[in-house]
Amino acid sequence: MDIRNKVALVTGASSGIGAATARKLAAEGVIVGLAARRRDRLDALATKIEGNGGRAIALETDVTDMASCKKAADTLIAAHGRIDVLVNNAGLMPLSDIDSFKTNEWQRMVDVNITGVLNVSAAVLPQMIAQKSGHVFNLSSIAGRKVFAGLSVYCATKAAVAALSDGMRMELAPKHNIRVTSIQPGAVKSELYEQISDPGYRKQMDDLAASMTYLEGEDIASSILFALKAPERMDMSEMFIMPTEQGW
Repeated sequence: MDIRNKVALVTGASSGIGAATARKLAAEGVIVGLAARRRDRLDALATKIEGNGGRAIALETDVTDMASCKKAADTLIAAHGRIDVLVNNAGLMPLSDIDSFKTNEWQRMVDVNITGVLNVSAAVLPQMIAQKSGHVFNLSSIAGRKVFAGLSVYCATKAAVAALSDGMRMELAPKHNIRVTSIQPGAVKSELYEQISDPGYRKQMDDLAASMTYLEGEDIASSILFALKAPERMDMSEMFIMPTEQGW
């Protein structure tokens, strides 16, 4: 499918998978709305994209705030008339055991990883429904399929995203011609690991990174692009993407 001049909103666009996806889409001729909290990084990425001949707009956004999400979507629609692609990528992954009772981290994961997806979807879907087309990508994880020690709450949030994605697909695709894809990566190089406050789990993740070649953000971006360019009759409902060396 020709995606040139489509309009995309990418959350968590200030780094990692989000930034890589924004660059990849822009290189294919997609107009990209860059949504995240760190405005300086968004401005730098928008400048880089435009310097390479692409089109991008920085949208300072807090996905936990419904008003902020609606403002981002409305700004992108006002500038370009539509939103064709939504990449719900913003997420947090601080590891800790349940009996550490880091309840602030638990709540933050729920707020960003689940409520953030709902908020941005609610801000964007009315436009997609009105135009009778669209493609939503929700970033889940291997952690949405398999539970790991230290990741109980994170796994719960990503399982919720996977379930939500399938429900969205069943409800939105037949009625409104909106495709929905759940992206489920294994280990990916990202800033997620910098959020780990537990020193034992931080060392465990550092050791894991030394034991295998992680996926790059560009790998996930390429997978998103593949699903996006599939024929309109085809909805890739799930994409499970693993490092070759990751056996669990």
